[in-house]
Amino acid sequence: MDIKVLRDNHKLLAEYKYELGKIDKGYTGRSLFVNVSENKIESKPVSQMMKDKFVGGKGFGLWYLWNATTPSTKWNDPENEIIICGGPVCGITQYPGAGKSLVCSISPATDMPIDSNVGGYFGPLLKFSGWDALELQGKSEKDIIIVIDGNNGTVSIEEAPLEAVDGHVLGEQLTEMYADNEEDKRNVAVVTAGSGAEHTRMGLLNFTFYDPRRKVARLKQAGRGGIGTVFRDKKIKALVVKFSSVKGDLNNPFDQGILNRTGIKLHKEVHDLDPKQNNMRKIGTANIIEVMDEYDLLPVMNYQYGSHPDTQKIKSTVFIDKYITQGVQDGCWYGCSLACAKAADNFLLKTGPYKGHKVTVDGPEYENAAGLGSNCAIFDPEGILELNFYCDTYGIDTISFGTATAFAMECYERGIINKEITGGLELNFGNFYSAVELLHQMSKGEGFGVVVGQGIHRMKKLFVEQYGADADFLFDIGMEQKGLEYSEYGSKESLAQQGGYGLTNKGPQHDEAWLIFMDMVNNQIPTFEDKAEALHYFPMFRTWFGLYGLCKLPWNDIAPANNKFTSEPAKIPEHVQNYLDIVYGVTGKRLGTDDMVRESERVYNFQRIFNIRLGKGLRENDKTPYRSMGPVTKEEYESRQERYDTQLKEKIGYDITGKTTEEKMAVLRSYREDQYEKLTDAVYKRRGWNSNGVPTIEHLKELGMDMPELIEVVRGLQ
Repeated sequence: MDIKVLRDNHKLLAEYKYELGKIDKGYTGRSLFVNVSENKIESKPVSQMMKDKFVGGKGFGLWYLWNATTPSTKWNDPENEIIICGGPVCGITQYPGAGKSLVCSISPATDMPIDSNVGGYFGPLLKFSGWDALELQGKSEKDIIIVIDGNNGTVSIEEAPLEAVDGHVLGEQLTEMYADNEEDKRNVAVVTAGSGAEHTRMGLLNFTFYDPRRKVARLKQAGRGGIGTVFRDKKIKALVVKFSSVKGDLNNPFDQGILNRTGIKLHKEVHDLDPKQNNMRKIGTANIIEVMDEYDLLPVMNYQYGSHPDTQKIKSTVFIDKYITQGVQDGCWYGCSLACAKAADNFLLKTGPYKGHKVTVDGPEYENAAGLGSNCAIFDPEGILELNFYCDTYGIDTISFGTATAFAMECYERGIINKEITGGLELNFGNFYSAVELLHQMSKGEGFGVVVGQGIHRMKKLFVEQYGADADFLFDIGMEQKGLEYSEYGSKESLAQQGGYGLTNKGPQHDEAWLIFMDMVNNQIPTFEDKAEALHYFPMFRTWFGLYGLCKLPWNDIAPANNKFTSEPAKIPEHVQNYLDIVYGVTGKRLGTDDMVRESERVYNFQRIFNIRLGKGLRENDKTPYRSMGPVTKEEYESRQERYDTQLKEKIGYDITGKTTEEKMAVLRSYREDQYEKLTDAVYKRRGWNSNGVPTIEHLKELGMDMPELIEVVRGLQ
């Protein structure tokens, strides 16, 4: 449809004018509040307390969400919010990976706070437009867009009836609508969800960045926990921010020279070492597909197995050689030389409403290739790219979709559900056409796709209540925890990674702690105390990225040549110092590594208490499905029989002579579940929590987080 026609049908519902202001050491000092029920727009001050205790990013998001909601707030209540915040470092152009935003809301999947990090231009341009955060509340009656013009100092709420909903179309429409010309398109960033987000609990948000070489608005995702579902429930069709004149000093940093020097040092490392290490600039995170297969860590057929002979068909070199455009600067914010935002151009779609269209597919990232590919036994690169595209444009989280579809496929193959229940879909492992049909059904709000789109937690309940399934078996094979689907790593042989998934605040997502190689391959953390220390440090360190507006990939996906000779190579100490230097350069705060962890602990413990306030966040909620720990079925055990038999003999001292597979499985299960309980005890102790997973008042005082509203929640649980 003609862009002028689309815009002429907009109806202005509210407009707010503001002084542009000036950023000081990374902060604008104010947040933008928009209530779409009342069409109210206002500025809120950012207090020194917020900066001291919550820093920015995820910290600000959780603080605003806490104050907006009550212990009884549900995801689809008007008072639930979506908060987008970049943090004080967000927007610098000198150091790779400094364009991240953190998005917070109460999740439709978990009924708890969720946070999701995302690239693209929206977060930095929001800040440069004068706002540390955007706080969205309320529910509109009609589809609206919110437009922030950071050049002229206006914010408007506009009824937008005719624009598309799907991300790749709407991103293009609004980029063209609000840009003055082709060159100006880089100054426009759009946030959208998609038609699939309207009918599922796994909706995502797409954040655009305009790619002038491809002449297309590319998409990066805040994928986890269904925030896109909240977005569409509020009838928000899109957010638009426009700001021109991006420069390297807009954060008005404390010491620009430190940023310049630190950035130059890392750019040189990336240039010299990335081709020898991870090839991020050729394939992005999908570089590890075959590595995970080699170490028996690739999820195959709903995490039953860790490798497959057909992995060679979807290994990284296949995508590099045949699909991913090479030689293009693919950073999702200015100055990111790691450039992992890869894309397949002119990809011809075979199915669905856009069949026959040639599109740009952002990806595949590792999680997409593993979740949409091996976990569903779809060892077809073009099938993965098609699923990847439709997940993005429909606004569906690829991780939750892949893991939930794999669960449904196993239930289908085991006869728990059948063709009558699936509406005729043959949900066998490897059936690409059934998988993509589920996606198209999610977009339309029809068929079995709507069931899968509710996620594994609710599918399990449905299959037990309506189809007589065995609840214990479904708990064992249903790879979700706290209502969130597992991301795509097999954790059976790494106790630390089991904890890295199970002992999170938001659910099993690898961005808190990825400890498989430290634990399983390199044996660097052999004792419970060692594992507990790692499960304290790494979640806190990674949380810290989300407070400041940083990406984790430049931390450990490139490592200095001498890193292996350092005392703690897993921490990449030189890069940790880089981050401390950057924060000093922007804010003037001189932090040490202990201060870094302490800043995260404040927010991490706050999030734990937020979970408790909403009726979650206790030890019982940290229980994990047994498939994340060990073999649920006879086939799984026998696929690794030599390994498991050896463990029974050497670790447990169990005589396997004459024992059946079932007897051996029972002994192994008892041992592994006991190991997880002991790990849980050790981690809680290290984190300053009691045996039920509740932060102690003493620990909160030590952190300076003994705020009356927090003490009120935990006092009765000490």
